[in-house]
Amino acid sequence: MERDEYSIQEASVRLGIPIQKLRRWEKQGILVARRTRGGHRRYARELIDNLVESLPSPVTDRHSDELAAIKRELKEKRRIIQLLAESESRYRDLVETSHDLIWATDAQGRFTYLNSASVEIFGIAPKELIGRCFFDYEARPSHISNRRFLSTLRKHGEVKNYLSHLVNVNGQDRWVGINARVSLDDSHRVVGIRGTARDITDQHLAAEQIEHLAKYDQLTDLPNRVSLQQEIETAIESGHYGALLLLDVDHFKYVNDNFGHRAGDQLITGVAGVLRETLREVPAQVYRLGGDEFAVHLPECLRAQAVEVAETVLDALRQYRFHPNGHRGISNLTASAGIALYPFHGGDIAGLLANVDIAMYQAKDHGRNRYVLYDQDSSSIRSTHRRVHWAKKLREVLDEDRLVLYSQPVVRLTDAEPVHHEILVRIREEDGKIIPPGQFIEIAESLGIIRDIDLAVTWKLLNHVKERGEKGRKVRYSINLSRVSISDQHWVRRFHRMLADSGVNPNQLVFEITETAAMSEVDVTLAFIRSLKDMGCRLALDDFGAGFSSFYYLKRFDVDYLKIDMGFVKGLTTDEGNRIFIKALCEVARGLSKQVVAEGVEVPEVRQALLEMGVQYGQGFLFRKPAPLEEHLLLPPERSARAGAR
Repeated sequence: MERDEYSIQEASVRLGIPIQKLRRWEKQGILVARRTRGGHRRYARELIDNLVESLPSPVTDRHSDELAAIKRELKEKRRIIQLLAESESRYRDLVETSHDLIWATDAQGRFTYLNSASVEIFGIAPKELIGRCFFDYEARPSHISNRRFLSTLRKHGEVKNYLSHLVNVNGQDRWVGINARVSLDDSHRVVGIRGTARDITDQHLAAEQIEHLAKYDQLTDLPNRVSLQQEIETAIESGHYGALLLLDVDHFKYVNDNFGHRAGDQLITGVAGVLRETLREVPAQVYRLGGDEFAVHLPECLRAQAVEVAETVLDALRQYRFHPNGHRGISNLTASAGIALYPFHGGDIAGLLANVDIAMYQAKDHGRNRYVLYDQDSSSIRSTHRRVHWAKKLREVLDEDRLVLYSQPVVRLTDAEPVHHEILVRIREEDGKIIPPGQFIEIAESLGIIRDIDLAVTWKLLNHVKERGEKGRKVRYSINLSRVSISDQHWVRRFHRMLADSGVNPNQLVFEITETAAMSEVDVTLAFIRSLKDMGCRLALDDFGAGFSSFYYLKRFDVDYLKIDMGFVKGLTTDEGNRIFIKALCEVARGLSKQVVAEGVEVPEVRQALLEMGVQYGQGFLFRKPAPLEEHLLLPPERSARAGAR
């Protein structure tokens, strides 16, 4: 028999609503159930059935669909809220653990937020910096830096890598690179600034050290030739006058040969000290130009004053007593000095240095231990005779084909396996004696004959490659080219034609240009590099480190190799400055996808140090001394690439 009542579960199913809702309806008096003795709810069947019939089926279905959709939407919102919460948590973790300072300010530049990296830069916690700004800690006058920073920000809307020198609460210097961007409201008004900052103190100090190394002699810490040239050029361009003394220690080779190079270094250091002390009260600057050469710049100085200073300096050196390695002191130390006045004896740095050099050598020729003031007439005769002699000699060498090619391998430092062979030129005298390049390259450049020498060397190498049948093989050769050659457009056209007609694979050729040559005419160098790269040749920047200014142009010079000047390689294991320079150069080269070659590697300890600093390639007596290219010809083709390893 059909019951006339529904239980609460049955009523819930019939009406399609939750049991909890039926209970709420009962409390609200909307739908009241009868209670049994056991406390169970019972609903009149007729009442429930009438309610069901009063709700059309489509409406119930629509409400059911809407309810399901709402449930799905709520579930999705909960998922999104959870993801956002997790993302925010990760973001906060990243921000708070970042080594970079992440910050925000109001429109006036006062901090409103900083992460914990503030402790490393400012020395205090973030909460103590709220309301302050960067330039409250500026080492320079804060209003100047603040004005420059905000002006740039307003103009461009953002600032990148703004360098600021701060002093933190502990009195420590900090150099900080700041990146910033403005926040705008709907009316495009600045409402705040946000950005990042990085402590670059170590990098900044390393860069300063590199710049110091580029402008100062490492042994004596005196300014070097680069500094002298800059100083004289500035003085001449400003219309000033002055004097330049060039001093060369007499018989320095005797000390090196008899007591060793360490004693020679001790002597150079001692001479530097004598010059400093002697000229302490004189408005003069002492320079070490290299080897045993020193210079003294006397601004606003005329002939009589320059002569007096030269006599004083030479007398002080005569009284200096040198004790090499504990041996008995060397007495009668003397020097030879040349004097030239600018602008009278040279209206540019090249002319002035050439003339003071002539005067110094005249002092040596006249018996040493004296000074000579540059004399236009006598020196011009001497110089003319020398130039005429070498002009005739070099022409004969070219006509008689007495240029000899030597080679020295550039090797991988990891296994001493050659990657290419550098071609070096010598002159063979008629009696068979070999003349090294140091005796004729400079005069050949001044005469312009170097252009023909560069073409002759290239032509001889191209023939060597073809005779050996190495076209298409992986053997690679490098050739040094002169600044005089690459700046001559007629020469460049002849050079390109020679390469194109040779049939030699351009990828086998590396052309080296010295850093000094590259920097002398940057636009000419860039054009020449582009033309060779278009042909498929490779390029190397030789003697790198001679001038710091070329760091700026590295991105523009599309070269494949950077060859570190051997002055930075020798003594690498004992000189911290050299290590700083080479390590920084490797970082720069790696970022620019250039390979680094260290010249002058002579001992295993230097090789190991270079490997540890990331240098890939080396060249020097440790691997192989320069040898005639004919020796390379005698090796079987498949062994040629490994010749330099033995």
